[in-house]
Amino acid sequence: MSRNVALLFAIACGLAVANIYYAQPLLDAISNEFGITHSSVGIVITITQVCYALGLLLLVPLGDLLNRRWLIAGQMLVSVLALIVVGTAPTSMVLFIGIAAVGLLAVVTQKLVAFAATLAAPAERGRAVGVVTSGIVIGILLARTFAGVLTDLAGWRSVYLVSAVLTLIVACVLFRVLPHYEHKSESLSYLQLLRSLLTLFAQERILRIRAALCLMIFTAFSILWTPLVLPLSAPPLSLSHTAIGAFGLAGVAGALAATRAGRLADRGLGQRTTGVALILLLISWLPISYTQHSLLALIVGIVLLDLAVQAVHVTNQSMILTLRREARSRLTAGYMIFYSIGSATGSIASTSIYVYLGWNGVCLLGAIVSALALLFWAVTHNLK
Repeated sequence: MSRNVALLFAIACGLAVANIYYAQPLLDAISNEFGITHSSVGIVITITQVCYALGLLLLVPLGDLLNRRWLIAGQMLVSVLALIVVGTAPTSMVLFIGIAAVGLLAVVTQKLVAFAATLAAPAERGRAVGVVTSGIVIGILLARTFAGVLTDLAGWRSVYLVSAVLTLIVACVLFRVLPHYEHKSESLSYLQLLRSLLTLFAQERILRIRAALCLMIFTAFSILWTPLVLPLSAPPLSLSHTAIGAFGLAGVAGALAATRAGRLADRGLGQRTTGVALILLLISWLPISYTQHSLLALIVGIVLLDLAVQAVHVTNQSMILTLRREARSRLTAGYMIFYSIGSATGSIASTSIYVYLGWNGVCLLGAIVSALALLFWAVTHNLK
């Protein structure tokens, strides 16, 4: 797999996954337009993540059954229609339907990760997965910057309409550039393919352990990023959408610093990388708790948190994608279902906690989840 193709995969992944995160810095604008209370507006993110989980279960395993080139390009084209629905939604119900479709279809990113693992040489699989996965995390973070700037310039709806145009362009480029790789398809029916996910979890201890870590790190990730717009947009800070979105750039710095995690996994250092990263994740909540007093402290905390989450995530995927060549789409789908569960849980829990306990309550929740992840790793890291 050439470096240019890996970078194209990363760009496509970043754009696709950004579609489900644009709403995070726009929650106050969406709340005001549709009359949704602050305590309930997190449901927008939760719907997206729940539908993303459904897409992981129902769509991603098809990569082990059908031609991935057609699946990837076709799914992105349908995403264009879903984004247009969100960008033109006249009511909250239409918004929810469009957001649900966006979440369902955004799982194209995981088809690209599995495809990258298949195309890469075994000795470079961790590096390739690291590059492509970095596109996902950077897309999640830059989604805030992109959404914030466009919202201040042309309103929140423009974010989804511009993304629809970009997604259309990338879908066409991907169809032309994706390798005509014909893998050996599984001789299973669709229902058998889905049931085999449970078999993989029953047989592969590494998959179970890494999926649990995935759930906890992305719960912590959402605990920070979903409600962050609320204290930053409220007095005394009262930052603009552009300024709030710019904090995603700090997260990108952390994510880029963690791209080496895939190479460390290739060298057999995945467990050590995971432990160090989880310690940093727990530490990050201390500077984050000073958000309302120091934006510099928030930036430091964001860099640490996103460095930690990305390092664990890349390591997780590098380890599970070495298990079974013929089932990489299903391994990715099973693992990423826990990502969606964690993201949805963190989103709804953090916005609810913020209403009653404020930002300190959110940070305490994040620290507890991070400590549980570190404890879980300490108990399981010697298991094979």
